[in-house]
Amino acid sequence: MLRLTGATAIVIDATTEASGELLLDGAQVAVAGADGATSRDMSGVTSLDVSGCVITPGLVNAHHHLLQSAFRTLPGTRGVPMAEWLPAMAGAYARVGIDPELVAISTRIGVAEGLLSGVTTVADHMLNWAGAPLVESVRIAISIAEAARSLGGRLVFVRGSARDDPEMAASSAEAIVNNLLPGARGGVSDDKMLQLAVGPAGVHSDSRETFELLGEVAARHGLRRRTQANEQVDVAIALEKYGRRPLDLLEDWGWLADDVTIAHLVAVTDDEIRRLAAAGVTGTHAPGCDVPMGWGIAAVAALRDAGIVLGLGTSGGGSNDAGHLLADARLAMQVSALVGPQLSAREVLAMATAGSAAGLGRAELGHLRAGAAADVCVWDVSGVADAGVADPVAGLLWAAPGRRPRHVLVGGEFVVRDYELVHAEEGELVARLNERLARTRVV
Repeated sequence: MLRLTGATAIVIDATTEASGELLLDGAQVAVAGADGATSRDMSGVTSLDVSGCVITPGLVNAHHHLLQSAFRTLPGTRGVPMAEWLPAMAGAYARVGIDPELVAISTRIGVAEGLLSGVTTVADHMLNWAGAPLVESVRIAISIAEAARSLGGRLVFVRGSARDDPEMAASSAEAIVNNLLPGARGGVSDDKMLQLAVGPAGVHSDSRETFELLGEVAARHGLRRRTQANEQVDVAIALEKYGRRPLDLLEDWGWLADDVTIAHLVAVTDDEIRRLAAAGVTGTHAPGCDVPMGWGIAAVAALRDAGIVLGLGTSGGGSNDAGHLLADARLAMQVSALVGPQLSAREVLAMATAGSAAGLGRAELGHLRAGAAADVCVWDVSGVADAGVADPVAGLLWAAPGRRPRHVLVGGEFVVRDYELVHAEEGELVARLNERLARTRVV
């Protein structure tokens, strides 16, 4: 057992906070609070003093494109319309070549960046397959899963599609399930470190057949479904191509349901909000992508007031250039007043933890109640960046935009200790990526 003692505050869930200590029993939370361990036998318990720190659940990045961690701030990708951004990114992918080696390296970079900023679970919406044949697509998925596991992070791998042949996408998804989680029902590994899902990029790129065939794979294996909708460009393309709005199409295609999570949801009408809520759809807010891409700001308060559970995601490095979920939580909080009432720090922190976990169907993540997964972040709030902060929990978002946790645990095991990765060395990860990209003169 591990006992974290002396915490200034412990964020147990969206409505409960304590101080003092957090007791972890292996991979689960045992109890939190000042007197939580007094009735327990403490023999053999390891204690760690975290005085001056705030403890939160591990953050859950509900929407990322980890491949893009290798393609940030490329020429032609900043301050340009989507019609120019897409070919610029596609050109870079083509020059480098998407293969198991590249995706393993980019995954390790993205997962490491997440762990070092408090993200213990990341959902990777992998959309770029470059026409990979079936066997190669399985090798790519295995490389991504193994790379995340090597660092100790939880991964939700979303077999996505962006203009892929529908039958090939479905066959690939089926083969990935059978190879990574053979015989599993519900798409989650026994140790809870890997989850599989499916997700077309959106109606702007994928056909009704793609949505239906990937939906059949999801139904067969009990997988979650994820897609993107109602970025402004998505609406424009859907209207031009089909004469209808994206959510109208998703409803017709069977993708407005309680096992579906939709990212972005920037340009939604009041009626669409009501329909999303009635269907039980969950959403993912991604302001770190939506704002710089010029898509706008999702009306988070209106969506939540309607009863829609929202998580938080960074989206990929090609649009966001960072995978720092807490920084994006800060952005979400700051820009919220431009489209509705100001969101509080605690509301947005809840989105980045329990809200994201709910969209993944993972009730054990995103909180620190007894029995929860022991995914924990320890944030030092004793330095100058937090001096004068009256509310240290709110200060996690309001102060220190580039904040990093001192310690991060996943399943009760340290993956970051004293600000350093436990299972890798940052310099080696960076050198490996630079070497891979240098072969094709992208950097």
